[in-house]
Amino acid sequence: MKGNSYLSRKIHSLLGVIPLGLFIVEHAVTNYSAYEGGAEGFKDSVKLLNSLPLVFFLELFGIWLPLLFHGVYGLYVAYQSNLNTGQFQYGRNWAFALQRISGVITFIFVFWHLYQTRLQVLLGNVTHEELGGLMHDISSNGFYFVMYIIGVIAATFHFSNGMWAFLVSWGITVGPRAQRISSYIWMGVFVIVAALFLLSLGAFRGDEFKEAASAALQLTNLG
Repeated sequence: MKGNSYLSRKIHSLLGVIPLGLFIVEHAVTNYSAYEGGAEGFKDSVKLLNSLPLVFFLELFGIWLPLLFHGVYGLYVAYQSNLNTGQFQYGRNWAFALQRISGVITFIFVFWHLYQTRLQVLLGNVTHEELGGLMHDISSNGFYFVMYIIGVIAATFHFSNGMWAFLVSWGITVGPRAQRISSYIWMGVFVIVAALFLLSLGAFRGDEFKEAASAALQLTNLG
């Protein structure tokens, strides 16, 4: 891997923006529909996404394969990194360290989340229409709720700080002033996207989704 590390790092960096950066923003907006529109609003958003043409191939080549490469190669990069925050305690060095740490947390969280949700749909244990009820059960569990908060904050920080690093490494933000302004912008994006996810997590704990979960359980028992 050392022989083509430059190319691998560039692909890893690019995939973090397109398509994975777009995916995390889309996922935040979709989940926010649970807060804004309740159980029906969330169900409509999920239905809209699954009505896209060739949705399986869009997810396979636009999300799952890029996510696998970005995650696995990211673990390799994190393993090789020298986290020397104790020696150089300045802002960007801490951001560098947190980028690696948040990447590991995000990798674990994303695949755990996929196991709890997407895989259950593929196995036929849950339908797309029942995902809101499933998320109610997950978010109503105190341990899962705390873990999801940690995972969401790690993922959104990793995305936002990664966007700052992408703009630097690709020569888009050149010079201290441009990079400082970029850091303010992406910190704002981090706060907004994290807020969308956290609001949706709180919404999933609501009575409306509890009723949806109960209705899904009754249908399962009748089947």
